[in-house]
Amino acid sequence: MSAESAQTNAVESPDLIRLSGVRARGRHGVFPAERRDGQWFTVDAVLEVSTRAAGRSDRLDDTVDYGVAAELINARITGEPVDLIERLAELIAGDLLALSGVQAVEVTVHKPQAPITVAFSDVTLTIRRQL
Repeated sequence: MSAESAQTNAVESPDLIRLSGVRARGRHGVFPAERRDGQWFTVDAVLEVSTRAAGRSDRLDDTVDYGVAAELINARITGEPVDLIERLAELIAGDLLALSGVQAVEVTVHKPQAPITVAFSDVTLTIRRQL
């Protein structure tokens, strides 16, 4: 097999855009105090994309604008409350998958102020979704 045909047959790995620590106050949770008082949520997201075209053109419209992705995450954290971080993660994943060029996402929701009665540093949920 020639080097050219090996390249043609090789599966291309996706490029990854990582957003770490998008932080905002939200009112998500099942308890009345969580809805009333709110709490801090942090989201990390990994977007699987191809950056080949942008790497050649040096044009923002040939890639995924991570500023837009961060704004979508922030809007979900600060927006309409949901009971579970599972639902919040699912909504964020759907928003990010709707961005042109995103093939798959991994979303981690951090809830460090979760109403737990023992000492802890964080509660996280990570989901992966793809088109």
